[in-house]
Amino acid sequence: MSVVTLLTDFGTADTYVAEIKGAVLQIAPGATLVDVTHEIALGDVAAAAYALGRMWPQFPPGTVHLVVVDPGVGSDRRALVVEAAAHRFVAPDNGLLSSALEQRGAKAFSLPIPPDASPTFHGRDVFAPAAGRLATGAVAAGLGEPVTDPVRLPRPVLTRKKGDLVGQVVHVDRFGTLVTNLPAAKIGPRAIVRIGVYELPLRRTFADVGSGEPLAFVGSGGTIEIGIRDGRADNVLGATRGAEVRATARPTEHPAPRASRITLSG
Repeated sequence: MSVVTLLTDFGTADTYVAEIKGAVLQIAPGATLVDVTHEIALGDVAAAAYALGRMWPQFPPGTVHLVVVDPGVGSDRRALVVEAAAHRFVAPDNGLLSSALEQRGAKAFSLPIPPDASPTFHGRDVFAPAAGRLATGAVAAGLGEPVTDPVRLPRPVLTRKKGDLVGQVVHVDRFGTLVTNLPAAKIGPRAIVRIGVYELPLRRTFADVGSGEPLAFVGSGGTIEIGIRDGRADNVLGATRGAEVRATARPTEHPAPRASRITLSG
């Protein structure tokens, strides 16, 4: 019996999450259900796709991932089951499964919509039963028809410009930390990180700066993050998802500077 993760924008004030769990357990009563989060902002597909992409590789092979952030519920958007990297994923075809679809050998299938499914609750009536069947050993190919053009979200910008590695903020966590797509492996430990009018040397952790000071550091996901000790970087720096971030190599003979604002001319 498999682990089944659940990731939605349903919150916990209503019965919706419990109804989804019940639909899974009716088919797979021995499944282990793991709540990833139900606090995705309403209809925020990009945020849910980021959360899924960061989370799913931490689970063992064979895990089933049920993801329901579905602003197009009841429309002609497809319902998908995807098999990738020995994991199985069930979600609406709106870009949620972009990270899974990037895996070598990923295969997607379109789930049929039962005629008695509620047009406003496919999470319970379409996706949860499919996840339950996968948890009991069903194969993805047996649940639907092959899909060759599943929806994928655009990849966040990551490029080189005049020696800088240029990326963007891809997530703001509950602490107000700005998570970027700048891979630490491509940035030297003495780099300067620039966002807006701020330039920040890389630090190891929050304790390396004073209270209220900004810093850039390598986050637990392996990319550059920007934070404020004892504060929220999104508020203090005035940045949010999509903001441009640059990393510039610093000559090794220069000492590490303190965080500063860039002086703007003209």
